[in-house]
Amino acid sequence: MPLQRLLDAHSKKSHLVSATFSGARCDLVDLSLTDLNDADFNGANLGASDLRGAKLDRANLCNAKLIGANLNGAILRDAKLRGADLRGADLIGADLIGADLRDADLRGANLRGANLRDADLRDANLRPADLRGAILDDAILRDAILRDANLRDADLDNADIDDTDIRDAILRKAHLRANADDASLDGADLSDANFISAILRDAKLSTSDLRDAILRDAILRGAILRGAILRPADIDGANVISAILRPADLRGANLREANLRGASLGGADLNGADLRGADLRRAKFDTRTRWPAGFEPNSVGAVVDSRPNDENSHSLTSPY
Repeated sequence: MPLQRLLDAHSKKSHLVSATFSGARCDLVDLSLTDLNDADFNGANLGASDLRGAKLDRANLCNAKLIGANLNGAILRDAKLRGADLRGADLIGADLIGADLRDADLRGANLRGANLRDADLRDANLRPADLRGAILDDAILRDAILRDANLRDADLDNADIDDTDIRDAILRKAHLRANADDASLDGADLSDANFISAILRDAKLSTSDLRDAILRDAILRGAILRGAILRPADIDGANVISAILRPADLRGANLREANLRGASLGGADLNGADLRGADLRRAKFDTRTRWPAGFEPNSVGAVVDSRPNDENSHSLTSPY
């Protein structure tokens, strides 16, 4: 029987490299430290199993049920986990480099400190997973759900989070030098996050907390930052063309050399902001906009917004 074979292998400290257990029921089994490299668990039930420290490189776990499984410290490099059910699984410190997690259900999973470099998480559900300190460099998170997830101190350099839902997530002190076009980050905690040279075209960042965030040379063209807190964020040299910043809090922000052409600044608070060298041609402001002391917006080409109360429009006139 598949289950007995697993138990025998574990008790003898042997290995099951390339073994086939497709569709088998192996829940509640102790497989800790077992060598299961290249094993086939396609569609198998491994719910609540103990797989701590198990070697599962290149293993086929597609559509496997791993609800509540303990994979703490497991090695799953290049493992196939497409469509796997990992709800509530313990993946603390797991090595998932290059793993295929497309369409995987990771709701409530603990991935604290896990290494997901180069992993494919397209359409995966990670709400509200714990990804504190996780490594997601070069990972593909396109169309994934990370809403309410905790990504504090996570590293997402060069990750693809295009169209990803990260609303209300915690990304405090995270590194996000990534492609985040059209990403939904509304209400996210992005304080102290590193967005140097990040691509955030048309990203949704309304009411997000970007206090002390570093956005130097980031591309925020067309981004929506209604009610966002950007004090005193570092936006030096960023491309903020046509972005909506009404009524964002930009007090004390560093906007030196930033390109704000055509940006909507109605009601924005720029008290104490550094606007030296910033391009504000055709940027729109209204009577509620607060500028640094002595700053004359008309002298740098900014214009009065003829639609100061049109909060829903995103069809701003191109600055070109």
